[in-house]
Amino acid sequence: MSDPEMTIERVLRAVEQVPAGRVVSYGDLASLVETSPRRVGSIMAHSGGEVTWWRVTNASGRLPDQLLPLARKQWQREGIPTDGDRCLITRCRADLDRLAADYAHAVEDLREGYPHQVS
Repeated sequence: MSDPEMTIERVLRAVEQVPAGRVVSYGDLASLVETSPRRVGSIMAHSGGEVTWWRVTNASGRLPDQLLPLARKQWQREGIPTDGDRCLITRCRADLDRLAADYAHAVEDLREGYPHQVS
């Protein structure tokens, strides 16, 4: 797997570890995966459709306008608090230490070259 493919895989694996009812920012994931928030956003825009993308927002809890109608439904279903067009990320941010531990476990097989599998 090439470096760009590996970064995509690592971001998608990290998103899969965010628990229902919790949210992280692009920057939170960037720190975890060791890339930039812009790269996380780009990966989510192009490859994030098969993961729980509504759990990844910008630092103020916002998503692009075109995603809001579906995101609002998902946030409501999961009990994620909102205020208009954003989720209240300060009230529902995932435990980042736990996320890091879960992520470390989830990427163990990447060292062996297994591809991402959506469940």
